[in-house]
Amino acid sequence: MPELPEVEVVCQGLGPLVVGRTIGRVRTSGLPLRLPVPLAALRRWTKGALVQEVRRRGKYLILALDNQARLVFHLGMTGRLGLFPAVTPQAKHDHLCLGLDEGMELRFNDTRRFGVIQVLTPKQEEGEFFSALGPDPLLPEFSVAYLVEAAARRKQPLKSFLMDSRVVVGIGNIYANEILHEAGLSPLRPVNQVSRAEWQRVVTKGRAVLKRAIAAGGSSISDFVNASGRPGYFQLELKVYGRQGEPCRRCGEAIVKETQAGRATYSCKGCQR
Repeated sequence: MPELPEVEVVCQGLGPLVVGRTIGRVRTSGLPLRLPVPLAALRRWTKGALVQEVRRRGKYLILALDNQARLVFHLGMTGRLGLFPAVTPQAKHDHLCLGLDEGMELRFNDTRRFGVIQVLTPKQEEGEFFSALGPDPLLPEFSVAYLVEAAARRKQPLKSFLMDSRVVVGIGNIYANEILHEAGLSPLRPVNQVSRAEWQRVVTKGRAVLKRAIAAGGSSISDFVNASGRPGYFQLELKVYGRQGEPCRRCGEAIVKETQAGRATYSCKGCQR
């Protein structure tokens, strides 16, 4: 599943391709995604509208239009957004095609159909739509003080805490493993036992890992590609994720794989006591 770095890579790549373009025709596959595709709202608010901005909120992509409506995408597990010449044959899992000027189309392809396409009208507040999401880990709101307060009355394991979108948005399994290794903290540590100094490492190392991943184009573990159809390369830099039995690049001890809340957890028992 694309995590924050992958969505940010798509955001940065898509902006120059679609900002300033006008949306014309709207086509859908007729199949539902995680939620039904709002065809009537798409036709009402996107046709004839100009794309003013592409931005990210957690794992969501937002296309802001000049009529104050916003088109919201979540890539789910296999979603892709890309720009194609309109004459390009439609792919099997293209669930939304937005015709743009200069003979181009913005297409949302999603093999497993766990993605989301929603329309926010000019009267709908983004804050209300995203009200259940925690702060973005790259923004100042994700701070030591915030984490200390959020963790004070919880006993859940540290990795599960970081993957809870109500606590912090955008950190999935790959980057939770990598951040905790960089911070030298066990993924099993109860969060109410983490000190302020350790939370500072989570914040500092977390931002560093995410920024390095963005700079490398994200992690193409499975089938992730950016808006231009190119894979990322951060998977070549992963320290623990997917490296069960291999030596830790810091201390040499073998990386251990465990199952935690139904997800694969990778750690070094030498570095992450």
